[in-house]
Amino acid sequence: MENSYRFFCNTDCKYFPCHETKRPEEFNCLFCFCPLYFFEDCGGNFKMLDSGVKDCTNCMIPHVPKGYDHILAKLKERFEEVREAHAKESE
Repeated sequence: MENSYRFFCNTDCKYFPCHETKRPEEFNCLFCFCPLYFFEDCGGNFKMLDSGVKDCTNCMIPHVPKGYDHILAKLKERFEEVREAHAKESE
């Protein structure tokens, strides 16, 4: 895949790939830190550790080709929820 605003593969990163993958050429590093990390309903394959840390080791959403669309959809959904909550508070 070609680097663009939707995809960036950083093979020079010392952690590349940070998740196990069979297709390193399609590994998207654009969201190196997932913007959905603090979402309870992120749609990813995660588990909560006893320490309260969200373990996303088994989640590939930010790193697969369709992950960009998933993340943007989740962010738009959350922004709309926040807008609605602020509108209700303003009434």
